[in-house]
Amino acid sequence: MHRMTSIFVSVLAVFALALSLPSYSQPQMLDRVVVIVDKSVITQSELDSRIANITQRAAQAGMRLPGRDVLQKQVLDQLISETLQLNMAKRYGIEISDADLNGAIQNIKASRGWDDETFAREIHAEAANMHEFRENLRREITLQQVSQGVVRGRIRISEQEISNFLKSADAQFWISPDYRLGHILIPLPPAPSKEQTEAAEKRAEAIYQQLVNGANFGEMAIAESSGPSALKGGDLGFRKSADLPTLFAEIAPTLEVGDVSKPARSQAGFHILKLMDKRGETKQVVSQAKVRHILLKPSAILPSDKARAKLEQMREQIIKGEADFAELAKDNSEDIGSKMSGGDLGWAEPDTFVGEFAQTIRDTKIGEISEPFQTQFGWHILEVLDRRQEDLTEEAIRAKARQVLTSRRFEDETQVWLQEMRDDAFIEVKI
Repeated sequence: MHRMTSIFVSVLAVFALALSLPSYSQPQMLDRVVVIVDKSVITQSELDSRIANITQRAAQAGMRLPGRDVLQKQVLDQLISETLQLNMAKRYGIEISDADLNGAIQNIKASRGWDDETFAREIHAEAANMHEFRENLRREITLQQVSQGVVRGRIRISEQEISNFLKSADAQFWISPDYRLGHILIPLPPAPSKEQTEAAEKRAEAIYQQLVNGANFGEMAIAESSGPSALKGGDLGFRKSADLPTLFAEIAPTLEVGDVSKPARSQAGFHILKLMDKRGETKQVVSQAKVRHILLKPSAILPSDKARAKLEQMREQIIKGEADFAELAKDNSEDIGSKMSGGDLGWAEPDTFVGEFAQTIRDTKIGEISEPFQTQFGWHILEVLDRRQEDLTEEAIRAKARQVLTSRRFEDETQVWLQEMRDDAFIEVKI
């Protein structure tokens, strides 16, 4: 305790001495500007910190780095590009809140399977402390958001480009779903006799029947399969159709998740497949409803309780056949977009509407008039005219193709955008 007090007093003494020095003494330079980028600066400490970080990562990965001059130029270029992007983020008002940052950290932990202790250990290897890590992450997310927002807005994909892409074999790979198959193989020798073939087929059929009756596929694979994934419970992992054997690629699309295929023969023997999971499915069938409604907005002239009472009266008139829904909508509804069409909202998925409206659509039978209900827009009654299942697979496929083509152009367009910003900016390198 006495030693700590002594150190504290010494520090105060040094500080007092510094204040008492003559005004003509030279101050110690703590940092210096190495690059000016418009109204922003890059300092020596930023440059040194980035170089030290890269050097540490390279050492951990066993990589050799170029000489100091080359490395410094590379790092400066990177810092200049980042500064230009951060300046643009400020102009667009992009800010990463602490809540957004906390969510990103939770996603990192969840995706990598880290507990709090492991996360803290990894952070210590990445940054000096949690504050430094959070600020580095905030910077990375900001850079990502501004580049994603600006660059994707610059990329234009025509409908003809999408159509051309969809005709290619490459497109079939990217757009096809990923299948996770379980596999059981009952083998055959290279030149099987009729008896061997019949015995293997009989054994495969018996296994198939057990699986259909509820046997555990993984346990059966370990016990019965001669396939390379037998000890993994037959799990082949996620694969594209193009990465599957031809026989498997033909069977997989015919299965729903959880289905087991009948034994199928190849030169290797009889195969039984189970579709354990599927992702990236482009088939999209949605439930739609054809709906019309009447909206009344509460006001000083029409209080909320009177708006509801007025709709209840309209509902009774429609049910009794004393009034027509469409005519009442034209005369009374305050939804400008639909009133002239008798309140008709056309075909739509319920979830495209606000929560209360969507739930009322789901709860109302075809031909019924709902009780008055309230949303953020006011009081409504609605009628469900019809329902249908709409196949939007073609739209989903084209949307996925657009996403693939956009991603392919993203890197090149990013470089063009960064170069344009550099050309338009004031940049002065002072070292």
